[in-house]
Amino acid sequence: MAKTNSKKNTKNTSAKKRNQEDLQNKIDELTSEVEKEKDQFLRLFAEFENYKKRTSKERLELYKTASQEVVTALLAVVDDFERALAEMKKSEKQDQLQGIELIYNKLIDILQNQGLAKMEVGQGDDFDAELHEAITQIPAPEDKLKGKIVDVVGTGYTLGEKIIRYPKVVVGN
Repeated sequence: MAKTNSKKNTKNTSAKKRNQEDLQNKIDELTSEVEKEKDQFLRLFAEFENYKKRTSKERLELYKTASQEVVTALLAVVDDFERALAEMKKSEKQDQLQGIELIYNKLIDILQNQGLAKMEVGQGDDFDAELHEAITQIPAPEDKLKGKIVDVVGTGYTLGEKIIRYPKVVVGN
């Protein structure tokens, strides 16, 4: 009977070891699955965050582009106002001039609130093909104006940080 109990204990011990090994294998397998699922979740989460950032950026770009078209179209009206103001200043009708200036200033304020800004360019500034549009070259009246801007013919504008109309300039050579 002692041999029988000894055999039973050996069988029980080896069965327990097999059972523990099976349980450990199952734990390792489940841990591996959890890690794989966790990795998949983190990748999906990162992809979703990138999607949100991208769509937000695209939405802002669309808004800027839509306003850019309207602002660009209104630049012709601004030019007409500036020509009208120049002519009105020559006349003696100051009350009409004040009315036109009031409307002009209101239009400029609205456009500036949309991000429009005049590009500051003056005589004697260095010519930069990235920032200016040379409409002609003339002999420089002075040596110091060679390669520099001699005259500004048209105003340039930026919308935000983007140039929407380059200033038209005459360059000395």
